[in-house]
Amino acid sequence: MLAVRQAEIIRDQILHADPQISVEIVTMKTTGDRILDKSLAQIGGKGLFVKELDRALMEGRIDLAVHSLKDMPMEENEELPILAYGKREDPRDVLVYRPGLACLPEHPVIGTSSRRRALQMERLYPGCTFRGIRGNVQTRMRKLETEGYDGTLLAAAGLRRLGMEHVAGRYFSAEEMIPAAGQGILAVQGRRGETYDWLEQIDDPASRAAALAERQFIRILGGGCTSPSAAHAQVSGNELKLTGLYYDEETGTYTVDSICVDLSKDRAIDGKEHFSKAEQAGEELAERMLSQSLARS
Repeated sequence: MLAVRQAEIIRDQILHADPQISVEIVTMKTTGDRILDKSLAQIGGKGLFVKELDRALMEGRIDLAVHSLKDMPMEENEELPILAYGKREDPRDVLVYRPGLACLPEHPVIGTSSRRRALQMERLYPGCTFRGIRGNVQTRMRKLETEGYDGTLLAAAGLRRLGMEHVAGRYFSAEEMIPAAGQGILAVQGRRGETYDWLEQIDDPASRAAALAERQFIRILGGGCTSPSAAHAQVSGNELKLTGLYYDEETGTYTVDSICVDLSKDRAIDGKEHFSKAEQAGEELAERMLSQSLARS
């Protein structure tokens, strides 16, 4: 199960940072995991993947929660901050073919519940038909074989963490299919005010900068779980390049644009980078794309 594997990755990093710590993994099934016959938009959005864990954190039943950042709501709970952003795994999307296929047929049926993926897939493969599909990786693979899909779209990061790269039929570059904000990054959430001595060894500065830029872009656009808007930041040295996809609900069209910023101009406060430049980049790109959209309408 992917959620367990992700928790194990963070556990192992904590133990590497401090071998004396005792770490126990507590598995929890969320509402989002249990209700698989409806889209996230119908049942309440991405918050359904975190609310049970938020409650467990607030009640002290667990001390940390590990999430795939792309599944977290854009609005954060101040009492339960994201403490660390793990080193980013492959952020790309992957096309997985039905067993027996080496490529898609002329008018393929694609299983995805993501409007972001469907919007960009339609441009790459005109003539696709999309049908909703939900569940963990193993569930989707089983449905792919038994429910009439020709292919499905998954995050490369999940396949890699599960050691299932062999099922990937085609990897899309981040330019071909802009990933979801935060895709490939593990977020470690805890309680405000508590001390975690191992944090600096878990938190990856490049992941943090990318996450702040991407999430701010989506936040300014007002994008939630139903929005196909997307953002992907690449950090190279001190340079951050953010590419954003903005979908105009009124016209049914989307635009892609990018911005580059120099992170070295950020000042360190109390010895820690606040990466204000990364968030500013997300905000500036979103506002620019909104203004351009208004000018066209």
